[in-house]
Amino acid sequence: MSYQDRHDVIVIGAGASGLAAATTLHAAGRDVITLEAPGRTGGRLLSAPTSHPGRRFDLGATWFWDGEERVRTLAVRSGLETFPQHLAGDTMIQDTAGIRRLNGNLIDTPSGRFATGAQSIAAALAAALPAGSLRLHAPVTGIHSPGQGSLDVLTPAGTLQAEHVVLAVPPALALERIDFADTLPADVVRLVRATPVWMGATVKVVVQYPSAFWRQDGLAGAAFSRTGPLQEIHDMSGPGGEPAALFGFAHANTVRSGYEHAVTAQLVRLFGPAASSPVALHIQDWSTERWTAPSNVQRLNDYSLFGHPLYQQPSSKGRLHWASTETATEYAGHLEGALAAGERAARAVLAAPASTSDTAHASHPTSHHSAPTISAPRNPLSAP
Repeated sequence: MSYQDRHDVIVIGAGASGLAAATTLHAAGRDVITLEAPGRTGGRLLSAPTSHPGRRFDLGATWFWDGEERVRTLAVRSGLETFPQHLAGDTMIQDTAGIRRLNGNLIDTPSGRFATGAQSIAAALAAALPAGSLRLHAPVTGIHSPGQGSLDVLTPAGTLQAEHVVLAVPPALALERIDFADTLPADVVRLVRATPVWMGATVKVVVQYPSAFWRQDGLAGAAFSRTGPLQEIHDMSGPGGEPAALFGFAHANTVRSGYEHAVTAQLVRLFGPAASSPVALHIQDWSTERWTAPSNVQRLNDYSLFGHPLYQQPSSKGRLHWASTETATEYAGHLEGALAAGERAARAVLAAPASTSDTAHASHPTSHHSAPTISAPRNPLSAP
């Protein structure tokens, strides 16, 4: 069934940045609809269930660090259990000369994690939105400017209209999947086309074990490898070491037939024979996620474009706003950066001059449901 809606703001993307923008705007009394292409919220926040009730393993974003007060405040306000990343123990190094054990954890730094998985942050934000304002399985195919002080948002189910649109998806993905007609200036198109997608060309592998046996051997679960397949490995065990797991990162171009066996064999070489019998093994190849990575994601590598000044300026006569962790000027690539970018876009919408249609539409509030605002530090630290 087709539909035609008109709203103050349409947010495209229900990851951390989109949900941060939507809850901030809703709390300010704006009529906001959030559209999400997949059938779940969270974007690159993705947490897999485990055999331990209530505990999840992160297949996407995992950590938050000191100084990232948006994440910490939201977790506290939402009642989410957090715990520190395990650090104690030695580091394993693997290169062409062999395998060495070095004193201390030389890879990990003090950071926090979520006992129920980082995706619980997205769930908490989504729960604060009014019923019907979050639409899943709703991909956007076009954003056009009809020249009447609004934007048309095209979806397979019909056309929606809004005074403002917040783009809370990776910019390069938006450019590949959405027809912008003439709404984007040439310099913005060039920037968007070249901007990498954080984690877009990354494979994350999580391997669960009956126990954190490496800790008993005085190892931190931390390793660095120049031979692979995993390049960087960390302890992903839950609070108190349960459920027990290791996880590693690799570039998407390393995935081959028999990848699971290759990963297990590497972990055996690094951590001993106990690593040969995992309880479960998860492989998340973000380059294959059609609603995360554009087709050329493995060729995008200029990370200096993150937080570019053009992303801080709305396009289409001030009505099209960029909001994803790639556009953040602080903590870009982190969950904190996603929240910051969503807040920044929401503030830009709220500060925009109201047109006649804005004023008329705002006179019909849709809900008094309260949403949490996300407090930001006055002078946030630079991202680690």
